[in-house]
Amino acid sequence: MELIFEISTAGRRGFIPPKSDVKGYELSDKFKRSNPPRLPEVTEGDVVRHYTNLSRLNYAVDVGFYPLGSCTMKYNPKLNEYAASFDGFSKIHPYQDESSIQGALELMYNLQEDLKVISGMDAMTLQPAAGAHGEFAGIAIIRAYHRFRKDFKRDEMIIPDSAHGTNPATATMNGYKAIEIKSDKDGMVDIDELKKMVSDRTAGIMLTNPNTLGLFDERILEIAEIVHNAGGLLYYDGANLNAIMGKVRPGDLGFDVVHFNLHKTFSTPHGMGGPGAGPIGVKKFLEPFLPVPTVSKKGEKYFFDYSHKHSIGRVRSFYGNFSVLVKAYAYILTMGGDGLKRASEMAVLNANYLKARISKILKVPYDTKPCMHEFVATTEPLLDHGVKALDFVKRMLDYGVHPPTVYFPLIVHEDLMIEPTETESKKTLDKFVEVIDKITKEAKENPKLLLEAPHVTPVRRLDDVRAAKQLVLRWK
Repeated sequence: MELIFEISTAGRRGFIPPKSDVKGYELSDKFKRSNPPRLPEVTEGDVVRHYTNLSRLNYAVDVGFYPLGSCTMKYNPKLNEYAASFDGFSKIHPYQDESSIQGALELMYNLQEDLKVISGMDAMTLQPAAGAHGEFAGIAIIRAYHRFRKDFKRDEMIIPDSAHGTNPATATMNGYKAIEIKSDKDGMVDIDELKKMVSDRTAGIMLTNPNTLGLFDERILEIAEIVHNAGGLLYYDGANLNAIMGKVRPGDLGFDVVHFNLHKTFSTPHGMGGPGAGPIGVKKFLEPFLPVPTVSKKGEKYFFDYSHKHSIGRVRSFYGNFSVLVKAYAYILTMGGDGLKRASEMAVLNANYLKARISKILKVPYDTKPCMHEFVATTEPLLDHGVKALDFVKRMLDYGVHPPTVYFPLIVHEDLMIEPTETESKKTLDKFVEVIDKITKEAKENPKLLLEAPHVTPVRRLDDVRAAKQLVLRWK
């Protein structure tokens, strides 16, 4: 496909503005460009066709099934987009006086209160821009808490071997040494190893529950007791909250800090890596360390609250990704408490249905009990035919299905991490199983089909290594 610059033809224009009736102003030469900007010369029709064609090359949850494990790619209700487009939300400015944005502040305050109820936390901030950003802020709060108590020797953060890759990165960025704890034979935190591992150097543990295998660790209260008795805190990675929303609250399981992925659990679009929103909730004793400002209420007035005396400071420009907050709040109001609970129930039902069917085609490790919102299958037996998991999912593209997450978690080889979410029908799930079955048979009977896949996509296999080493970020 041609780039917009390659479509460009000298002299083409999309819009000719009328002659201005406003008095001109001559800029000083120091503010002027030495050369005109290198912009494409195209008509409005050229631009519309170019970007429409680009959009048709993208796969999205509005196009088809998107079973991306641990990413919760559920349908994004268009009602939420409509609500976020209201003038009172979309045309305000963060520097406006508080008195002129009371509606926006009320929404933020109510969203904080709802997230506190959902998570079992006592205080919230909406600032972080994404899940990993929320992680960073949450662990920064744990760090600030230990330092405030002059407990400087705590320099270790315990992280399961099945954890999201952001977890060790977050711990390291906050100055902690990431200590890996192995999973036991059932895919859970090894309690005996944890008892040996905790010490007066333990700052905390970062957990996802259910974990990335899609399994809920029923010994979480025991884990919390072990870490708390050692003086550490519990951080809840909220990436998998869609499995337990309305059923159980992280705050009741012993967690001290929680982050949410509003762009997963609460149905707002992921948006090509952003914008997202990763609010964090904390227990009461950690509230003084929250980033400022939060939103508070006095009487009938809402205001930005800068009173957190031991705050880690601001972690995001202004007050977070406001339009994402509006969409998440619209989703919560639409669903209600019973609806959120039902969403989790359906997500778990869909995942277990898929697991039951796919386990007859591919091996599902750690299959000792029902999964939660996702599960992990492996294509490892297909290595005997020269086919890797990457080849398998490339072939899925030919069938019009977005691949699940691959090669994660790292404790399962050649794995596919599958999360159907609650928004998919049985018909869609059955079609997905048919695709898995067809490709498995192809791998055994004609592996070359997979090794050369995809065959029908506009772009086939990319040279990922070259792309990473030889970045080309602008047109020349």
